[in-house]
Amino acid sequence: MFFKKNKKGLLRKEYDEALLNLMYRTKDQWENKKEIEEAVFDKDGLLFAETKLAEAKYFYLFKEARIRKIKSTKIR
Repeated sequence: MFFKKNKKGLLRKEYDEALLNLMYRTKDQWENKKEIEEAVFDKDGLLFAETKLAEAKYFYLFKEARIRKIKSTKIR
C-alpha cells in the first residue's frame, strides 16, 4: 500500500507505445505498397485495393492517436 503505483497511468503509457509502434509499422507497409503500385507496369484492381486498405488502416490509427493526444518523441 505504501508504494502503490498508478496502474492506470502505466497501462495507458504501455498502450500508447504499442499504438505508436503499430502506427509506424502500418505506415511502412502503406509506403511499401505505394512503391510497389508505382513500380508495377500492369496495374490491377487488387493491388490498388491493398494500397487503399493500408492507407485507411494508417489514417485510422493516426486519428486514434490524435484522439488520445499521443505525441511521439521518436524522430523517424
